[in-house]
Formats: sequence, C-alpha cells, structure tokens
Amino acid sequence: MRKLVYVVLSIAVVMSGMAFANKLDDIKARDKLVCGVNSQLPGFGSVNAAGDFEGFDVDFCKAIAAAILGDASKVEYRPLSAQERFTAVQSGEVDVLIRNTTWTSSRDTSVGMEFAPTTFYDGQGFMARKDSGINTLQDLEGRKICVQSGTTTELNLNDVLSALGISFTPVVFENADQLTAAYDQGACDAWTTDKSGLASRLITLRDPSAHKILDATISKEPLGPAVLDGETALFDVVKWVVFGVMTAEEYGITSANVENVAATTQNPTIKRMLGVGEDNVAKIGMRNDGILQAIKQVGNYAEIYNRNLGPDTPFNIPRGLNKLYTNGGILYAPPFR
Repeated sequence: MRKLVYVVLSIAVVMSGMAFANKLDDIKARDKLVCGVNSQLPGFGSVNAAGDFEGFDVDFCKAIAAAILGDASKVEYRPLSAQERFTAVQSGEVDVLIRNTTWTSSRDTSVGMEFAPTTFYDGQGFMARKDSGINTLQDLEGRKICVQSGTTTELNLNDVLSALGISFTPVVFENADQLTAAYDQGACDAWTTDKSGLASRLITLRDPSAHKILDATISKEPLGPAVLDGETALFDVVKWVVFGVMTAEEYGITSANVENVAATTQNPTIKRMLGVGEDNVAKIGMRNDGILQAIKQVGNYAEIYNRNLGPDTPFNIPRGLNKLYTNGGILYAPPFR
C-alpha cells in the first residue's frame, strides 16, 4: 500500500511539473526559436540564393527571437506545406507558425490554434491570362481553375462560385510550386489564392506581362502568427511583439533611432514599451528590452513591410488595409500600460 502511495505521489509530482512547463520556457532553455514558415512564397517566406530564409513572415520570426532571446538570428526555420502546418504546431515540432495562415473560427477552436494579432490583411483573388477573356467571376463559367489543397482558398472557391451558380473544374495541387508551374504551362485557365500570393508568384512566371490579377476579391483573409492553444505565456509574447512593431511605426521609432529614443524620450508609453525605468515588458514574458531589440534588429512594421513587399521590391503591394489606423488602415495596437 505504501509503495502504491509513493507511486501515486511520484506521478503527481511529474504531472505537476508538466503543468508548469510551457513552450516559452522551452525556447529560453534551448536558446532558439523554432518557427514554422513557408519556403515557396517570395516576399513572405522563401529561401534566397545564399540559402537564407527571408520575407515578411520570416521577419516576424526574427522579431520574436530578438524579444525573447536578444538575438534575431536565433531562429530555426521549419518549412511547412499547407497540409503539414497545423500538425507541426500540435505535435510541438514548431513553437510558432508564421506561414500566411488565415485566422478562422475552426482553426481557432477545433484545430487547436491560438492566433496572435493579424499582421497582413488579405483577400482571395484570381489570376488569368490577359488574352483569356476572363475579366469577372462570371467569365470563369466552365473554366479550369488551379487551387492548392488544404487551404481556405479551396473552400472559398467552392462556396463562392457555387453560390453564384458558376460551374468550374478545380485542378488541385499539394504545393505552390507545382501549382505555379502547371498554371504557367496552361494546365488551367485561372488560378486562385490570396491576392498577396498572386502578386508574389506573378514575377516568377515565364512572361509576367501576359497575366493579370482580377479586381474581384471573394474573401477576408486575416494572416498572422499562431501558437498552440493553451500556450498562454508564449501567446502573450508573440502578441505584444506584433503590437510593439506597430506601435513603433505609430510613434516614428525605427531601427536607426530606437536606442536614442530610449535614452531621451519623456513619453511614458514609449518608455514602458522600450523597457526604460520599469519592468513592464519583462512581465509579459520576454526580455525587458525585448521590444527595443525587436525594433533595433528587425525594424518597425513599416520597415518590415517595405523591405519585403513595398515599392522598392518586385512585388510593390500597396499597403491598403495594412496601413496604421492613423493613415486610413486598420492596424491598431492596444497601449503598453
């Protein structure tokens, strides 16, 4: 009987330790963030000629690493397909997923994700050849449409066109590289995905000038980071890193001036955000200078956007809804208080 009591107590101790373990502690212990990303979407997540990951989503991985570990380079990137991404989070293979993933009710509940603030507001669109005669959704009647499996894109395509009474033939592919190649070779008449993805892939076609993105937008696609549901400590950090780079743009704080601002500002909000004089940021779960390091090493939201998607890139995607609320967009961060 006594032995049984000891066994029960031992199990209770182990379970208690497991209850207090969390992903944020794991990241700090291994001194590295494992980030699930796309490797096939230029501008958002891809591998450059030097073999390095780069893109808008990749930069948010770097910002989170800088905030937690003080070094934006302490990231291990795991390229994931649309089919693999949620399993990788559920199994613990990755700490955070930042892979052009749409926040939906089912993913936020039954799939087990916890979505941080949206970093890119997008919508689903269509691409077609300029000489195809396709200009509106109605022109898709009887056409073959390329679409990627395991995505909200595939579901939206069926929902919207069926509701409009438009018959079509879906041509389904597992990954974006296969889909792009097939579309470029004429395997389908049109192609649908997020408009940012269309703009990203347009420049990879053999003759980009021969194609167009239709005006129609058929969905709302809020894209942003996600962690495993229940990982509240890590969720808080990811959430406030995103808010931090947005707030930095709002206050004109950049990678070039953030240290000077921290040393001279009298603004209480900025001082709290940059960890000057109090431990406000440390209480979130990151370094007390975590937001400062994220801005210094990676940049504010505008710097991240412009570096990867802005007018000096091949994509030149207008910010649109992704402007700050003060500039006509809907990016809005709660106060650091």
